[in-house]
Amino acid sequence: MSNTKKKKMTVPDFQKYKDEGRKFSFCTAYDYTTASIVDESDIEVILVGDSLGMTMLGYNTTVPVTVDDIIHHARPVVKGAPNTFIIGDMPFGSYNISKEQAIESANRIMKETLCDCVKLEGGVVMADTIHAIVEAGISVMGHIGMTPQTATSFGGFKVQGGTPESARKLIEDAKALEKAGVFAIVVECVPSVVARAMREEIHIPILGIGAGPYVDCQVLVTQDLLDMYGDFKPKFVKHFAHVREEMIKGLNSFHEETLNGLFPTPEYSFNKEVDIPRLY
Repeated sequence: MSNTKKKKMTVPDFQKYKDEGRKFSFCTAYDYTTASIVDESDIEVILVGDSLGMTMLGYNTTVPVTVDDIIHHARPVVKGAPNTFIIGDMPFGSYNISKEQAIESANRIMKETLCDCVKLEGGVVMADTIHAIVEAGISVMGHIGMTPQTATSFGGFKVQGGTPESARKLIEDAKALEKAGVFAIVVECVPSVVARAMREEIHIPILGIGAGPYVDCQVLVTQDLLDMYGDFKPKFVKHFAHVREEMIKGLNSFHEETLNGLFPTPEYSFNKEVDIPRLY
């Protein structure tokens, strides 16, 4: 059941919310059931992210995720969340060969999922590619800071922008993406002061994941915020529920009642009397 009171955001709404000083939030979903739950919530945006490589497919990195993977997972999300703005992630290797390849990948994600925009990682070096996708008529969200697809190049999942030089580079990346035509930028794993300085130099919304309070929108992976993902907990993640623990309790209760003959009771059985003829 969808939240019929929730009005779906549009691309222009991102800027409208920022201009009005209205905060919003987004999380991830990779399947119909989760998407339908988010759709019943007040959260405005869903990302079908390449984080599915870790949360859904069991990889230890996002790098192996393909365009086909994103399409496979985004289709049911779009069906499950008709009142929620949905972003389709562009995975590693789907846009770094040429502008033509990037446009083709973005076209596929948009056409085959009916999501509302695409997102891709990279700053100044990806600006021309992003501009080409935008010129092709596709709405693009940027992503800078800690970029998981290229995390190995800077030593893994680490805070970015911790020096004056690297902070300045992040701000220049943001300005380049704004000029290229993105309508919003995800900024991941940067000091709060850097996100605040960035906000003073660009006009489009900043969507922060581990970027402190001085942003327009807060982002978390659903499996993280609901404590579903085991022992892995980044510093910036707050557990707003403990779903993994509750799921294990429920599964163990089912197991115990099965072994003890407590389930199913007549309440959960079909109790109509039927005369079954003998076969011998």
